[in-house]
Amino acid sequence: MGDIDPSFIQSTEHRPNLSTFIQVDEIPIIDLSESKQENLISKIGKACEEWGFFQVINHGVPSEVSSKVEIEAKKFFEQSLEEKKKVKRDEANAMGYHDAEHTKNIRDWKEVFDYLVENTTQVPSSHEPHDLELRTLSNQWPQYPHHFRETMQEYAREVEKLAYKLLELFSLSLGLTGDKYHDCFKNQLSMVRLNHYPPCPSPDLALGVGRHKDSSALTVLAQDDIGGLQVKRKSVGDWIPVKPTPGAFIINVGDIVQVWSNDKYESVEHRVVVNTEKERFSIPFFFFPGHHVMVKPADELVNEQNPAKYKPYNVGKFYANRNRSDFNKREVENIQIHHFKILD
Repeated sequence: MGDIDPSFIQSTEHRPNLSTFIQVDEIPIIDLSESKQENLISKIGKACEEWGFFQVINHGVPSEVSSKVEIEAKKFFEQSLEEKKKVKRDEANAMGYHDAEHTKNIRDWKEVFDYLVENTTQVPSSHEPHDLELRTLSNQWPQYPHHFRETMQEYAREVEKLAYKLLELFSLSLGLTGDKYHDCFKNQLSMVRLNHYPPCPSPDLALGVGRHKDSSALTVLAQDDIGGLQVKRKSVGDWIPVKPTPGAFIINVGDIVQVWSNDKYESVEHRVVVNTEKERFSIPFFFFPGHHVMVKPADELVNEQNPAKYKPYNVGKFYANRNRSDFNKREVENIQIHHFKILD
């Protein structure tokens, strides 16, 4: 097992005074500056198996970078709807601004700005398996706030470093090599989403985000001190609120890691409840491989006693199918990883 990169560990004077692993009907809090890598890997694995969610502290993302993103996001969403719609997403380009009126789920009480970690990337033009044509996705950047683009790109670079470190720890916790999946993220489809949840006058009729699972490999979420995220506890099925921890990121297993792990780790349902009095901001980073990657259980985890539980699927075609359903109302369920499940 390789050693943790020293540049990844913050100095002790900036470490929150928290236990490295807290679990009292709350998702675990894991200190990434843990000196013994074996302990850290064990805690990551346990959190993935029991919760599918955990928080990380001493993660290496500078607090000043996170603070700048929050300020710039607030400035952007404070603009008039007319200004925000100048960078509105559409069916041709899924990056940019959108709000509840542009989604099929009318219960979602929020507005959003999406941008790619790589400023341009390619995805399949359709979900059809024999269509080899690609189309280019590009970020749309608003003219105001003036430092919006550079701030968002700096944030993406910093959180990307954390995502790679977590990917390494996930792999090691499964008994795989730390760099097992690094090459999958060349020409990645990873994206950052700025979520703004205004105060909601009718909380009984809306959710910030309805119950769902993330189709990414993993998600790195920054949330403010208002809270609202709830995680479905695997063991009992209750919705557990995630208490905001200053300076922490919330991490969750995505569908791709569930498939790679052959169901050892599960992508868990979560949702966001609205607040009647205060606005809320959150910033998820969705870590996606490149469009060319075929997702299937790791060969090292498959044997006669534990056969593969999923058929391979292509990341780009999966993305194209999901993107199509965002803009065209369909009578069938949106594509999910269980559609690739191998039945006994």
